[in-house]
Amino acid sequence: MLQDITLGQFFPGDSILHRLDPRVKIGLLFFLFIVIFFTRSGIGYGILITFTVTLILISRVSIRIILKSLKPLAWILIFTFAIHLVSHPGEIVCSIWIFDITREGIREGLILTTRLILLLILSSLLTFTTSPLKLTDAMERILSPLRRFGVPSHELAMMMTIAIRFIPTLIEETDKIMKAQQARGADFTTGNIFRRLKSIVPILVPLFLSAFRRADDLALAMEARGYRGGIGRTQMKSLKIERRDLWAVLIVGILSVVVIYWRI
Repeated sequence: MLQDITLGQFFPGDSILHRLDPRVKIGLLFFLFIVIFFTRSGIGYGILITFTVTLILISRVSIRIILKSLKPLAWILIFTFAIHLVSHPGEIVCSIWIFDITREGIREGLILTTRLILLLILSSLLTFTTSPLKLTDAMERILSPLRRFGVPSHELAMMMTIAIRFIPTLIEETDKIMKAQQARGADFTTGNIFRRLKSIVPILVPLFLSAFRRADDLALAMEARGYRGGIGRTQMKSLKIERRDLWAVLIVGILSVVVIYWRI
């Protein structure tokens, strides 16, 4: 299961999505989030699903990796659908034991589950096609207006990017610790829920120690390279909006108008 978590991973490539300005990608991602929550029609979601599949093909990221990113949250998606299936009032389609499944419940469950899947896939595409360094620069530029109010935009962007960057490392470290504990006779799969929670303690202690050790090593490495925050810091490759970024904004804008039209 741990190997299925792909959050924070970056897959180098030369696709159009890889070459887009990261600021544009972050802005369009949040705009698409609003559109996804705004629409409720089947045609609107059909357009959004087609657009998302097109982005996956353009990014040249393997479909297997995309599905892998959804696997750890499969139970949450199933639970969300099931809750709406049996709790939403309306025209009863069938009854299972004490639960009544309604036509409106099926519709609401499909809508909310589709929303979550689209949000997860689009968020994954952002990290899959954008390097941590570019994400840092983009978030720093986006947060830069807040400097007038004393908000350390560079430090915030750096912390968020480092947190995302080290998610795969911590997952790999957790997997190694679990395998080492299992080789010593630990059992994480049997017993009641309290016994399983108790068996996690031998994993958490070395994991926290390893995380603090990595944080200390990273701090020493940054100080050795003369890092002193964002004051006076320059960039070798500055971000610049190009024609393909404007085309991306135009395409998403047209898509949003069409989806909102069907919603109205």
